[in-house]
Amino acid sequence: MFVIALVPIVLGAVVGWGGFLGLRERLTRASGTGVRTAASLRSEAAFKLANHVAGIPTLAGGAVAVVAGLAGLAMPTTAGLVAAAVVGVLGLAVMVLAGARLGARAALTVPAPAPAGCSGCACGAGGCGVLQKADEA
Repeated sequence: MFVIALVPIVLGAVVGWGGFLGLRERLTRASGTGVRTAASLRSEAAFKLANHVAGIPTLAGGAVAVVAGLAGLAMPTTAGLVAAAVVGVLGLAVMVLAGARLGARAALTVPAPAPAGCSGCACGAGGCGVLQKADEA
């Protein structure tokens, strides 16, 4: 029975730590964690903002899961333990998804980085303009 209570406790601790790191803007795009949408992956600034916004709901979801797991340990019956664990995991999932949605919407507010222009290419002497005109034809 102890193992059933450990599921929401461990998940809550791991997810809560991720929320804390996102809130502190310590997550990077290379880490493979956090809010990973097309908008949030456009730039490091968009990624940090998305995870900062998602940090509080994610941290709260982790706390809900940990508290539910601990409450499950105090339940006198196995049914109560299982119910507490299920409620904890569902609460965690709902709050993480809500945080991810808020973070994704926040990332949309960050302007996309400007594409690299012709100034850095090796084509020289107006070659980029010639290539652009050839593409239009």
